[in-house]
Amino acid sequence: MKLVPGGDNDRWADVWIFDDLVWVLTAGWGSIGPLRELTARTPVTYEEMLPGCYSQPERLEDMDANHSEAALCFPSFSRFCGQTYSERADKDFALLCLKAYNDWMIDEWCAGAGAGRLIPLTLIPLWDPQLAAAEVRRCAEKGSGAVAFSESPTGLGLPSIHSGHWDPFFEACDETRTVINMHIGSASKVATTSDDASLLVGMALTAQGSEGALCDWLTSGLLARYPNLKIALSEGQVGWMPYILERLDRAWENAHLYDPDIYQRVPNLPSSYLQGRVFGCVFDDVTGLQNRSRIGMDQIMFEIDYPHADSTYPASRQTAEKLIAEAGLNDRETWQLVRGNAIECFDLARFGIVE
Repeated sequence: MKLVPGGDNDRWADVWIFDDLVWVLTAGWGSIGPLRELTARTPVTYEEMLPGCYSQPERLEDMDANHSEAALCFPSFSRFCGQTYSERADKDFALLCLKAYNDWMIDEWCAGAGAGRLIPLTLIPLWDPQLAAAEVRRCAEKGSGAVAFSESPTGLGLPSIHSGHWDPFFEACDETRTVINMHIGSASKVATTSDDASLLVGMALTAQGSEGALCDWLTSGLLARYPNLKIALSEGQVGWMPYILERLDRAWENAHLYDPDIYQRVPNLPSSYLQGRVFGCVFDDVTGLQNRSRIGMDQIMFEIDYPHADSTYPASRQTAEKLIAEAGLNDRETWQLVRGNAIECFDLARFGIVE
């Protein structure tokens, strides 16, 4: 714990110290309950947070109160796809810490009372695709079926998914049927229009990373090459998808004029690879649900974003009911949104979560 200077607003904060990194805990990582009204960058301690932000028993209690049967949890200190480890100079030490995190995720956070309710999401050593493949296989053997990845590796100074660099990792995910999850912001970029733009501009543009990821994946040929690969775009919503899909398909049809090699990588319309392979998540996207026929109702999952600022906790059920009513979903579509599609995407039947 350290005192963070702020003039008349000096605050004590908990900190993580890892190698040369000093990471101050801020309210944005737990913007629910007692921290709801604090600005995101306000230094805080764990004692000020709702315990469900970091403690399994309280998290399960919050899930019960919020009508949530199961949840996939992204990391905080490690960042959304493990950038914290990748940025350290001592990669041997970083790998040991990353593996310890994955073991904790599988053996502690998602075990005991959390088994079948907290679904393991593990990390990879981004600096080495062979090590990444080995870690996917190791974690799959221990029970993990989901891994975090960047929506744009080039934003992290790494090769793109088009380069072939990541093929060992993709092969391991295809082999083990491990779902690749890409959270908004996992390229360590903040979408905006200018340095002096309102923060609301960034909030409105958060889906840009997901849009780019979808374009990359549908034009890379990876979904054609690896038939078992599934990807999930977290917190990006889906209202933008119909236009992107329409534009990609039209461009593909005319690609003989400027990118004829695309037909070797992507032999069918880009949109044809969505079914059963690409999943989007919504927490308040009426527009996306109203256009579900242009996306595919099979591909849309409901999320609650606990414990961040966009979270619908503790009123996620009411939020879902409102979305369902405004979008006019029938009973089958409602089941798909709040339950069925997640069961299919993450193979939750292996945890006893079925119809």
